[in-house]
Formats: sequence, C-alpha cells, structure tokens
Amino acid sequence: MDFVTISVKCPTSLSDVIIVELFENGFDSFQELDDGFEGSCEISSFSETTIKEILNKYEGVSYTQKEEEKVNWNEEWEKNYDPILVDNKCLVRATFHQPDPSMEYDIVVNPKMSFGTGHHATTYQVLSYQMTLDHQNKKVLDVGCGTGILSIMAEKRGASEITATDIDDWCIENSEENFSLNNIKNAHLIKGQIDVVNNGPFDIVIANINKNVLMDQIKTYSTLLDDNGTLLLSGFYKTDVQDLVSEGEKNGLLKQYQTTKEDWAMVVLSKPNA
Repeated sequence: MDFVTISVKCPTSLSDVIIVELFENGFDSFQELDDGFEGSCEISSFSETTIKEILNKYEGVSYTQKEEEKVNWNEEWEKNYDPILVDNKCLVRATFHQPDPSMEYDIVVNPKMSFGTGHHATTYQVLSYQMTLDHQNKKVLDVGCGTGILSIMAEKRGASEITATDIDDWCIENSEENFSLNNIKNAHLIKGQIDVVNNGPFDIVIANINKNVLMDQIKTYSTLLDDNGTLLLSGFYKTDVQDLVSEGEKNGLLKQYQTTKEDWAMVVLSKPNA
C-alpha cells in the first residue's frame, strides 16, 4: 500500500481552503466530488494527527480514509478533466484535448494544483464577461491569478500589458507554464500580496478570490485603478454582493453589472473620473 486517500465531505465554500492546507501537508492529488473532494498523498507523508487538526477547525466537515496501491495520477486526472465551453465562444481545454477551430478563443490550461480552470462558476463568469469587455491596448492586473487563465483571456482580448500576482509558488509556476502553452507575451508574474504591485495605474483589475480578501483589498484595487477603470470581482456568493458593492462605494467605485451562476456571483465596478 503506497498511498492514503481521504474522502472529505464539506461545504463547497470550504473545499479550496482545505485543499490548500492539505497540499501544504503532503497531499499532491485531488479530485472534486459532488459533496466535497478526495485527496491523496504518499503513505510516508501521511499524518492522521495533522489531518484531524486541519479538518477539526471547520464546521460541517467529515472524512474517511483508505490505503491504496500506487496509481498513475496523471492518467487519472486526464480521465476526469473535461474541457469547458464558455458562451459557445471559448474552449478551455488541457493539452490532451483536441482544439475546436470553430471557437473564437482557445485556452489551454493544465491546472495541476492551481485553481481556476473554468469549471467553477466564478471563473466561468469572469471569462464570460471578459469576452464583452474592451481590453484593446489596456493595462490589466490579475490578482490571485491561480492558473493564469484570466490573464490569458486578457491578452487574447488585446491587453497590451498584464501583471499577474499570487501568493502561492505553485500557482506562479503553473501560470508560467500555462502562459507558455498559450504563447502569452505580455504578462508579468509577481509572487506576493497585492502590496507588491507598484506598476499601476491599471485600466482593468480582476480579482477572483474570496469575499474576505476582496473586502480587505477593495481600497487597494481602487487606488490601483486609473480613472474610468473597471474592477471585476468574483469568488463569493450572490448573498455577499451588497457587502462588496457597499465597500466599493466607500472607495469611490460604482456598480455597473452583476451576474450569478449556481449561487456564485460576479460584480463589475467602475471608477469614475476624479
């Protein structure tokens, strides 16, 4: 027996948070389930005490574990990763999927451990809106870039300069790989929090993270936005929209648009001329 797999039942809103913690503690393969996810690690890296410490911090979370023989995780991932079609105009696929010449946009993403493949409703909504937003010769900031998928779309839409940030080494490496797969030339990656960004102002700021981070950083986004700039926020539930809109208004940002998908929301704010 070479691997331990745990099946975690948890609210959707907690999956990404718990996966990050497990990844930092030896888990290197994950698969989403309807009611949570599965995670696997080598038996030599497994600590039941650590797992309990992580999961016991959250309400409504339970898990079971089992030992398994070693498998080809790349092969398993390929079997379970389907391409995504966004608004019948954009195909998001992995390298092992065939391109579709009829699509206006073709994005190749090998997500590995990073988040943002287009499968999640938040990423899907941002991609959908980006296809309607003028990026031509615009300067774009992608906060919490994950796989880099939103930066990739920004360049395909004509952005002249893109800054992509993330706090996670793995996300930076994965974005780098995905930028190469998509022949992205105008994107610059920075590891760190939003305060490491010093090359504003930006015409477009995109932040697909979570409500708490967005609430904390909206003031900074407003500072980084140029007059008449556009802020795209996602990563939160539709019940959180008003809180974010109110926080935006406190910082000189006005709501322009909103979408929802599967109880998740995206909000577009603008910064009027001073």
